[in-house]
Formats: sequence, structure tokens, C-alpha cells
Amino acid sequence: YTGCLAQGAYYIESDGEAAIIDPLRETAPYLERAGRSDAKIKYVLETHFHADFVSGHVDLARKTGATI
Repeated sequence: YTGCLAQGAYYIESDGEAAIIDPLRETAPYLERAGRSDAKIKYVLETHFHADFVSGHVDLARKTGATI
């Protein structure tokens, strides 16, 4: 959660696979987190259109091969 933007994002991992919900624009924290546990980011989910900030969903999917 980023207080200055009032933006929440979630990283969920199970059995070596991860899903990112409403990712922040900066994707490095998700890649680093997945790398620490050798998990593969398989899914990137957007709960709604975010008109108030730029999402990292496209960049994250390109870097990981995840499905949006």
C-alpha cells in the first residue's frame, strides 16, 4: 500500500506460482519477491480501470510471460 497515492497492490503466492493484483507501476519489487522464493509470476489481475495512477500490468506481463 502506498499512502501517498492511496494505492493497494497484492502479491499472492502458492506452490511456486504467483499472482499480482493491481500492480504498481514499478515492477521490480514483484520480480524481486518472486525471485526470493523461486516463484513464477503467472497471473496479473486488474480489479478495475485505474484512472488515478499508471499500472504496471503490461510491463509485468511482458517481463514474466504472465497472463493478464
